[in-house]
Amino acid sequence: MRSDTIKRGLERAPHRSLLRATGQIREPGDFDKPFVAVCNSYVDIVPGHVHLQEFGRVVKEAIRDAGGVPFEFNTIGVDDGIIMGHEGMRYSLPSRELIADAVETMARAHCFDAMICIPNCDKIVPGMLMGAARVNLPTVFVSGGPMQAGVDRSGRKIDLISVFEGVGARMAGTIDDARLTELETGGCPTCGSCSGMFTANSMNCLCEALGIALPGNGTILATSPERHALARRAAAALMRLVETDVCFGDIVTGAAIDNAMSLDVAMGGSTNTVLHVLALAREAGLDYPLERFNEVAERVPHLAKISPAWDGDRQWHMQDIHAAGGVPAILAELAGVPGALHLEAPTVTGRTLGENLAGVLNANPECIRPRSHPHSARGALAVLFGNLAPQGAVIKVGAVDQHEMTFRGPARIFDGEEQAIAALREGRLRGGDVIVVRYEGPRGGPGMREMLSLTSMLKGMALGSSVALLTDGRFSGGSRGLSIGHIAPEAAEGGPIALLRDGDIVSIDLPARSLDVDLTPHELAWRRAAWSPPAPKYTRGWLARYTALVSNASTGAVLECPSADVATAPFAEMSR
Repeated sequence: MRSDTIKRGLERAPHRSLLRATGQIREPGDFDKPFVAVCNSYVDIVPGHVHLQEFGRVVKEAIRDAGGVPFEFNTIGVDDGIIMGHEGMRYSLPSRELIADAVETMARAHCFDAMICIPNCDKIVPGMLMGAARVNLPTVFVSGGPMQAGVDRSGRKIDLISVFEGVGARMAGTIDDARLTELETGGCPTCGSCSGMFTANSMNCLCEALGIALPGNGTILATSPERHALARRAAAALMRLVETDVCFGDIVTGAAIDNAMSLDVAMGGSTNTVLHVLALAREAGLDYPLERFNEVAERVPHLAKISPAWDGDRQWHMQDIHAAGGVPAILAELAGVPGALHLEAPTVTGRTLGENLAGVLNANPECIRPRSHPHSARGALAVLFGNLAPQGAVIKVGAVDQHEMTFRGPARIFDGEEQAIAALREGRLRGGDVIVVRYEGPRGGPGMREMLSLTSMLKGMALGSSVALLTDGRFSGGSRGLSIGHIAPEAAEGGPIALLRDGDIVSIDLPARSLDVDLTPHELAWRRAAWSPPAPKYTRGWLARYTALVSNASTGAVLECPSADVATAPFAEMSR
């Protein structure tokens, strides 16, 4: 066993003494058992994680019952909703890298034999996936589960996005303070990851399609007794993986990532999944170019419109997807679409994906459309290319109304989200505008802030369907409408978005997957020659280091190691 490094032999007596002091070694025979890392993300400030301390105890007991010795550690967690719209959002995406580093550090330093990961929200899921890819142990993911949707006085379901959009509606005077208070107090009624197909739930569902989590991981509610039963099954599945030495890299292959993206575009997941899947592929040593997302979307139909998307005049939430059969029901529909899934892909159940789907039925064809009657023949996410985004841009096309599929208008330029919000508050934005928010990318932000406050205010003020919004930053999984993010190269590295001026005509064609500005190559080159990069916003601390090392969105906004020349430059200077 890998853990023999710290527990076997005469010279490891001090190590065993320390291990006994943890209280996790309850009898001498425990040294003969696999040591299992329980990677938890319990924190009090994140509603998706407040219940994970108790949930972790369930997992640890189940591991011990299954023949392992559990050792729990925690990662940090950042709540994207609470940090939305202010300086704190700069720390969201960077927290993914800290979590991945923490997982790698704990697992490698302590020579664990296996790992069970308990994430739930935002950057915690991809951070743990990235760390798990680095250490490549037998691994199972079991999330904390989604939040139940709220219900207002009329019986209509509401969620966090209802509250964000309510702010815009209140500013526009279309609702009063009492209605906003009703939304505020009822939008998030329980613990768990927010109840729509936002980033957290998107990633937890993708874990099922990746094969790294058991069926039900993405949709069983956080408050359901089923969630504890799932934890016990996950622990038992992990110990079977230990016995057969099936590791993370044996499960998470290029085919598994294809399966995850097929699910993603079928259910209209968050645009952030593109960023995280690219980062995961890199950590797993897989070549997965951005163009491949469009290839998947071309052959996979859009089967479910889940909040923030509207299905006519109704919204579906995670509890509805679970009642309809969950992720397996969506995958079972896709199994009948030629080329949509790699059914031979292995999973942590010990069976292939196809075997897991045997006998699965779609219990609600209104919520999860049958493959014969999709919302659209093409998947719900799209990557756009053109002279404004040579390295790509991403949109949740499944949350765009049909009349917005093409758009052409004058650019309104804002160097940062705050400038755009101020213009909106002051009534300086008009229908037909292409709102460009730049210098919000991974390096320029830094941290590639999400802009749910801005998109929700536009929707709440009834401007959302008459403007387009472009950024080198990100959008929350709760955003909807013609919101195009992840534009690469970003402004801070001199990408075309940095060269735009007020009044430049921007053309968006979603069916053609194109994003262009009416400027000649000569004009763009002339403007680039006159451009100079801005000074970094941070010169010390974590965000300063992040700014110096992060790549752009087209490769997942991952940290790149400094080159040998850069790393040794100070010593070269000292030797002169």
